[in-house]
Amino acid sequence: MQLSTTRRDIRSLSADDLLELTAKLGQPKFRAKQLDEWIHAKNATSFDEMTNLPKAFREQLAERFGFAVPEELTKQVSRDGSRKYLLQFKDGVSVETVGMPTRNKLAVCISTQAGCAMGCAFCATGMNGLIRSLTAREMVDQVLHVAADFNERVTSVVFMGQGEPLANFDETLAALRMLNAPDGLNIGARHLTVSTCGIIPGIKRFAELDEQFTLAVSLHSAVQSTRNQLMPGVKKFTLLRLHEALQAYTEKTGRRPSYEYAMIDGVNDTNPEMQALIDFCQGTLCHVNLIQLNDIPGSPLKPSPLEKVEALQRRLTMHGVEATIRNSRGGDIDAACGQLKQRFTVPKGGAGA
Repeated sequence: MQLSTTRRDIRSLSADDLLELTAKLGQPKFRAKQLDEWIHAKNATSFDEMTNLPKAFREQLAERFGFAVPEELTKQVSRDGSRKYLLQFKDGVSVETVGMPTRNKLAVCISTQAGCAMGCAFCATGMNGLIRSLTAREMVDQVLHVAADFNERVTSVVFMGQGEPLANFDETLAALRMLNAPDGLNIGARHLTVSTCGIIPGIKRFAELDEQFTLAVSLHSAVQSTRNQLMPGVKKFTLLRLHEALQAYTEKTGRRPSYEYAMIDGVNDTNPEMQALIDFCQGTLCHVNLIQLNDIPGSPLKPSPLEKVEALQRRLTMHGVEATIRNSRGGDIDAACGQLKQRFTVPKGGAGA
């Protein structure tokens, strides 16, 4: 490992790198373990916090390394207690993150990409396209930022913010494992949920993981022509192939995927659409989350009346399909599903419109 005059993020160093670093700086081996604990177990964001390290050692570290933590540009607080953050990374790219407290629990919805290439008709995130994928560290930093702001332990994380997680598979998996690590945030695997539009190769890879991470699929229609219009980015992954992949997933893992179904007035809430969803789900291991579409300014798509949502839940239940009507969180601050929108910023210039 070469020591650089540039201030690299010290959190990117492995345990072996830290051992080599402490040796180069003339420190005993146990300092590497202390440093590793501050970085990964205690989630330090400055060297001043590392009070059991000698001051001279901390100064040496600060000359060579930094902490590339995101900067909070804005924060909005919802009437329901949810908080939405616009966080900017060192290159000027920003993403939105949401913290959702419920009684003694704190869930965080994080982004895996800045923007999105999927182009779903009901989602604000993809309106400006994909800017770039995030690193695992940038994903975990979103969770740490929310935990620090609430001053609470995060109990669950949903990868449901901006971007398609399975289009950024390797970094998403690394983030999942960092969040799950016993010497890290130690969040249970079943409390870590990845939501995908239906990227079949990614679902197949996800099924091979040893950990029991949770899979959610944005379905939104079980009629191919409707789904093509709503979700053009996954046209090539047909419903038939998706159904086969999800069946293989449940057989391989024994785990139950959930299906997200945002109900849109006159689009996917008709009787034929409801029957198609029942046919897609019946006899399979799954859980359907029904939600009224969240309004997006300028969109012609409107939410279904609540009575239609309730009618679909009853019909699914009658056919042996577990279904829940999910209440949106943070809708008054555009923090609900589908409302997160990439904000363009420039380095050192703050948030854009």
